[in-house]
Amino acid sequence: MVVLFALGTVSPLPAQTPSSSVKGDSAAAAPVAAAAPHIEGKTVEGKPFRLSSLKGKVVLVLYWSTGCAVCRDKMPELRTNYEGWAGKPFELVAVSTDARMQDMLDYENIISRTVPTRQRFVQLWAGDSSYRDNLGPHAQLPAGYLVDKSGKIVERYVGRIPPQAWDRIADLL
Repeated sequence: MVVLFALGTVSPLPAQTPSSSVKGDSAAAAPVAAAAPHIEGKTVEGKPFRLSSLKGKVVLVLYWSTGCAVCRDKMPELRTNYEGWAGKPFELVAVSTDARMQDMLDYENIISRTVPTRQRFVQLWAGDSSYRDNLGPHAQLPAGYLVDKSGKIVERYVGRIPPQAWDRIADLL
C-alpha cells in the first residue's frame, strides 16, 4: 500500500465572488463554499457551537482525522501557535471527520490528560447529528480554511498547514 501526502498548498480566494473555486493539489479546481462559511454543531464537551458567533475574530478551521498521520503530526504545532495567540482575536476550530465518534473521543481523552488547557481549542465531530456545514466533503486531510474577522474565507489550505499561514493570520489580526 502506497500513501502519498502533499506538502500543502495555499489558495487565496477572490474576495469579490460569493462562491469560487481554488486549485488544490490536483489539476481540477475544487469547489469552495460561499465566502461566508456556515459551521454549527456541538463541541466534544457537548456545548452548542456556531462559527458565526466568532465574527470579529480571525479563525482557522481545520478538518482532520485521527487516522491521518499528517494531521496528528501537526497537532503539537497547532496547539503551540494557538497558545501563542492567546489574548488576540483568534480562534482555532478543529472538525474531526472520523467515521466513529469513539476514535475522536479516545484521542480527546489522551489530550485532556496530556495537553495544558491553554492549548486546547474548539473541537467538533462532523458525524454528530447536530453538525452542519456548507464547506462540503474534503478529498484530502488536513484541509483548512482561514476566515477573516468579517466571517469570510480568505485562504484555503490543502495538506499541511504551511508556515506562511501564521504570517497571514498575523496580518489579519
